[in-house]
Amino acid sequence: MKRKVGIVIDRLTNSIVEVASGTSFETDLVLVGPDEIKKVHKKDKWRFNWKREFKEENHQLYKLVLDGDIQIQGLISLQPMAQDLFIEMHLIENAPHNFGEHKQYEGVAGNMVAFACKRSFELGFDGFVAFTAKTKLVDHYIETLGAQVIYSQDRMGIFTPAAQNLVSLYYKDFFDGGQE
Repeated sequence: MKRKVGIVIDRLTNSIVEVASGTSFETDLVLVGPDEIKKVHKKDKWRFNWKREFKEENHQLYKLVLDGDIQIQGLISLQPMAQDLFIEMHLIENAPHNFGEHKQYEGVAGNMVAFACKRSFELGFDGFVAFTAKTKLVDHYIETLGAQVIYSQDRMGIFTPAAQNLVSLYYKDFFDGGQE
């Protein structure tokens, strides 16, 4: 059974923005290592079992961090589906300090989805990212990400035009030959 993506895209930014100051910070998404994943616990208010996700065959876990920092701002699990030319987004979650009314940063989830689209372009999949959404968030993903319903009421895809918009927002030089 596919897990359903249930994250609210609070804001699309060109990076992530500190709520208290309005300051924008550059970010990076890097693969999570085995030692790092041991420090991500549900007892610390993470909603998913990321250690189990880390062990899933062919799933790639990335962490969103501020440039030059190691604190995890969010996690995303992606699986390239080379035979079908898309990326499957299995899980995505803001770090506990980035959700709720007292969150530290906005734009975390949008940043990670843009990264998934960028990876799809890098792999020659034309930006196509697919995921299964929580039904109550389908309209939200259509409005914020430009996603479309495919196959069933909760199966969604981000196709080339919407993927280009997201990637251009977060990775300014990507389509100008300066692929990051």
